[in-house]
Order: sequence, then C-alpha cells, then structure tokens
Amino acid sequence: MTPPLIAVLNGPNLNLLGTREPEKYGHATLDDVEALCAETAEDLGLAIDFRQTNGEGELVTWVQECRGRAAGIIINPAGYTTTSIALLDALLAVGLPVIEVHITNIHRREEFRHHSYVSKAATGVIAGLGVQGYALALQAMAGLVAPEDPDDAE
Repeated sequence: MTPPLIAVLNGPNLNLLGTREPEKYGHATLDDVEALCAETAEDLGLAIDFRQTNGEGELVTWVQECRGRAAGIIINPAGYTTTSIALLDALLAVGLPVIEVHITNIHRREEFRHHSYVSKAATGVIAGLGVQGYALALQAMAGLVAPEDPDDAE
C-alpha cells in the first residue's frame, strides 16, 4: 500500500532559516526542517513532498497540483499569510485537510501578523512551537488522513 502523500509547502524567506533573525526563528535551517519532516513522516507511515518558494504564484500552483495527488497539505505561508487571497482560494478549491504552521507565535508579534487568510482554509493552526510545529502538524495530519478502520464503524 502506498503511503498517503502530504505536501509540506513553505513560503517566502523560509530558505533563510538558520541565518534570518535566529533570535525569533532559531538556528535550524530549512534542510533541518525537511529532515525532521522526512523522519517524522516515515515514522507515521506518510510520504512527503517538501518544497519552498519565494513566489506567490508558484505556491498557488503547487497547492492546485495537490488536488488528486496529495492527501493533505501542511503549509507555512510565511509572508503570504496576511496578504494572499489567491492562496486562500487555492486551498479552499483543492478540498484537502490543511494545517497551517508558523515557527513563531504570530499573535505575539506585530499587529499586522495577527490576521491570517490561510487560517480560513485550515483544519488547524500550529504557531509558536518552533520548527517542532512541523512534526506536530504531521502527527495531526496522520490522524486526519488515516483510512477508516471498518472495525471502528460499529
């Protein structure tokens, strides 16, 4: 049986993790996050497609490509969290479970970061737990996409 595929999508500037404002984002690099996700996914019986882009259009295209291909989406929209209605529309259109992840607690930061368009499409949101939030998101997603056990239906 092929493991369910989870798209782990990352928005702008996350390629700078480890060097960009380490007092806020920590010292883990995006490669470290990808390794954490790969290990967690394997332990949970999931497959991942881990990507990062600085382009809004490319991120929207990747979300659209998930329809019929992925079982769920974990997304750190970064700077597009507060600005991208196009990303919201794409997430709503694919009809998949979505978990929004933020390394920092966006609600303890500048006021403009408190609003998330993406949250309107998200099944759940994890914020402020550092890169460990990605592993937690994969654990939650595993529960969301697990095939129903016929014995549980009784």
